[in-house]
Amino acid sequence: MPEFLRDPVAFTFLATLLGLFVGSFLNVVIHRLPRMMEREWHAQAAELRDEPPPQQETFNLATPRSRCPHCGHLITALENIPVVSYLMLRGRCRHCGAPIGRRYPVVETLSAVLSGYAAWHFGAGLAALGAMAFLWTMIALAFIDLDTQLLPDSLTLPLLWLGLALNLGGTYTDIATGVVGAMAGYLSLWSVYWLFKLATGKEGMGYGDFKLLAAIGAWLGWQMLPMTILFSSLVGAGVGIGLIVFARHGRSVPIPFGPYLAGAGILALFWGRSLTELYLGSF
Repeated sequence: MPEFLRDPVAFTFLATLLGLFVGSFLNVVIHRLPRMMEREWHAQAAELRDEPPPQQETFNLATPRSRCPHCGHLITALENIPVVSYLMLRGRCRHCGAPIGRRYPVVETLSAVLSGYAAWHFGAGLAALGAMAFLWTMIALAFIDLDTQLLPDSLTLPLLWLGLALNLGGTYTDIATGVVGAMAGYLSLWSVYWLFKLATGKEGMGYGDFKLLAAIGAWLGWQMLPMTILFSSLVGAGVGIGLIVFARHGRSVPIPFGPYLAGAGILALFWGRSLTELYLGSF
């Protein structure tokens, strides 16, 4: 490792800068990945009907170039600098003046701040790099779930396996604890799902939530699961009640649970052991 990266300030600065640019890419993932999945489903449905696949332009994370959804103006490199371009353009398309969603700078800033904190918290090394990958994936999953109520397997499953791979060397916990955490994370929400369905005849959550909690368990170990479930459930219930009371959100309208799991997973990554000890110490 280069000597200058051993300086905590330099490493934190570079991680923050990296997180800023990764945040820009995360906006692309959040916007395009669900649409890529939808196209794949349409192609599979056509194949099952023995029909030719629908003719569509190439659409993936790299193609086509980003453009204004209102006028089709292609975004130039100078218009695509994270946060800076949004501020310089005053949140509007340079070509047509249509507003640019505030989510873009929010995701970029969140990615930068969390990446910088991970670098400061863990110090230069594998733990910090792994933590940044964990955080970036959590951000993408949270915002995709908010938009579509989907938690793509293409994100949750690699996250789970990466956590187990890192813990082969005990990066965050030992491998046995990580494996048990993955199993316990999945089976705990799976059990809640079936108990709720048997009692009410309705589905209370999706399978993506099981996989996300399994991934958190694989990274941080089974000991972090009670705190993760408790925190995400309390916040999710509070937000749900607030939406029903103040925003007149219909009780039958589902509320995504993934963002609360992701937020609790981030808390557990940084302060899980301290919060767990504090909670147990209160008894």
